[in-house]
Amino acid sequence: CETCSKEEAKYRCPRCMKYSCSLLCVKKHKLALSCNGVRDKTAFVSVNEFTDLNLLSDYRFLEDVGRTADAAARHCLVHSPATKRLLYCLRNKARGCNIELKTLPVGFTKRRENSTTFNSVENKFYWHLKLIFPHCHAEYTLKGVPDDKTLADILKPYIDPLESDPVVCQRLKLYTASPQSDVRILMKVENRNRNSIRYNELDASRSLLDNLKGKVIIEYPTLFVVLKTMKNDMVVLGQ
Repeated sequence: CETCSKEEAKYRCPRCMKYSCSLLCVKKHKLALSCNGVRDKTAFVSVNEFTDLNLLSDYRFLEDVGRTADAAARHCLVHSPATKRLLYCLRNKARGCNIELKTLPVGFTKRRENSTTFNSVENKFYWHLKLIFPHCHAEYTLKGVPDDKTLADILKPYIDPLESDPVVCQRLKLYTASPQSDVRILMKVENRNRNSIRYNELDASRSLLDNLKGKVIIEYPTLFVVLKTMKNDMVVLGQ
């Protein structure tokens, strides 16, 4: 025992690794070293000493962090009356543009992600937007997209052979190599049965606002960019 040096050690402190023989010595070593006896989950472990147990410990630690963050996101202070008023104002402005904007309850991922705002001075929406390219299994999230921007301009940094980022261009080469006339932009029709999923085809030459008019949006728009020449199971409304 590293406290009394008399008896055979039976216990080892998970935090400071001191050996103790009894509960009395455990309490003494905690008092002397100001040790709380709780294992330090973030202590440095060298690669040579890293085991499956350390990996499992790190995984559980990350799970605990995720639960704590989720609990904080659900706290009543985060969803104060002021926040509710902002959401009501956002839905009201969307209704004025003939857009039915629906917001999800607290705790949903899309509710947490959504960064859509309305600028009352410019009388303009700045949308949180998700682009999905199913043929390349890629998706991108855009923030602060003005509602007067055309869909063609929104897609240029992704599928235009000249203006797109080289890394993105390489990942989406199936799209960049295809003629622009083959590109279709679809948006899922909300509030339909699971066995009757349909999509609206959008006009790339028109603004985002014009394309969203008359449609139901849950939190933010999600656009699917597909190619006419590629087989896909997305059925356009009316087909």
